[in-house]
Amino acid sequence: MRHTHSRLLVALALVFASGFALGEGFKFSDADEADKAKEAERQGQVRAQLATPCRNKIRDQKILVLIGESRVGRIEANQAVYGEHFNAINSRLRSLGLRTYTQAEISAQIAQAEVDAYFKNDPDAALSASKRLAAQYILRGVISSVATRNALINVNQVTIRMNFTLTGADGRMISQASAENASYAGQDTSGMALTLINERADDVVARLYSDYCRSAGVK
Repeated sequence: MRHTHSRLLVALALVFASGFALGEGFKFSDADEADKAKEAERQGQVRAQLATPCRNKIRDQKILVLIGESRVGRIEANQAVYGEHFNAINSRLRSLGLRTYTQAEISAQIAQAEVDAYFKNDPDAALSASKRLAAQYILRGVISSVATRNALINVNQVTIRMNFTLTGADGRMISQASAENASYAGQDTSGMALTLINERADDVVARLYSDYCRSAGVK
């Protein structure tokens, strides 16, 4: 996970300062080097996926992006609430030249009840929503965040998970992408959750972009 090791190192330093002994021979520089190597590998994979050739015909297809949040076994899908989560993905897709809708365009054409039905896996709602905006593809994202208290070092910690599914308007599967991130946090756990989402959004978008450009026109 991006930056996770460095954050954990801070926590370990706090533990050490409190009198806990670290294993003999451990060096923080070793963990730093391992963290750098993983980050370089992650960035290399993102670059490779973003280099996937994408025909103009595919780029010109319209994609409807809908975001929901998983809460205690149900999905909250009021699009007006998740503007920053939406932008984390939507802005990256647009920067790659893909055609998506703004939240204003979505809310003007699709009723909230229809969005709610779609997140309850109602195929008719999905088809109806896509038709209203003449969208050829639907990108559905479900994000969850969990904030807990680490009793050992008395700090908050936040874990986020993102799961995205890209389908044709007819339900045909194009791509699935997921990511997870975690960090220690201060009092603003919701702010940290958004930071963690932005840190891993590149990974998700790169996978979706690569699959979309390779598979969208193939039936």
